[in-house]
Amino acid sequence: MSINVYLAVGLGSAMGSVLRYSVSLASMAMLGSHFPWGTLLVNVLGSCLIGWLAAKTSRIPHGKLARHQPLLMAGFCGGFTTFSLFSLETLHLTQQGSLGLALFYAVGSLPLCVAAAWMGERLAFFKPTSGLSS
Repeated sequence: MSINVYLAVGLGSAMGSVLRYSVSLASMAMLGSHFPWGTLLVNVLGSCLIGWLAAKTSRIPHGKLARHQPLLMAGFCGGFTTFSLFSLETLHLTQQGSLGLALFYAVGSLPLCVAAAWMGERLAFFKPTSGLSS
C-alpha cells in the first residue's frame, strides 16, 4: 500500500471526526445532554452512508468511488461513527441511574444502525422511474 492510501484514510478520519464533534455539539445545544442523540444520529447516518458506499463500490469496482474507498469508508465513516463513545455514553447513563435510557440506547442502536446500513445499500441500487407513461 502506498503512503497516499494512509494519508487518505487519515484525512477522511479527520473530516469525519470533526463533523461528528459538530453534530454532537449541535444536538446537545438543541436537545440537551440527557440522552446522547448526537452519537446515535452519527452512528445511524454513518451506517447508512457506509452501506451505500459499499454497494456502489461493489457495483463499479474500478470507478471513482472505489478509488476513494480508503478516504470515504475507512477514513470518513470510521471517523464519523464511534463505537467507543457509544460504549462510554451507555456506561455513563448506567452510572447516572438512567438504566432505562441506557438499555434503550444500547438495545436500540444496533438494529437502527443495521437497518440504516441496509437502507444505504438499497438506496445505492435505487433507480428512479419516470412518473410519466408513454
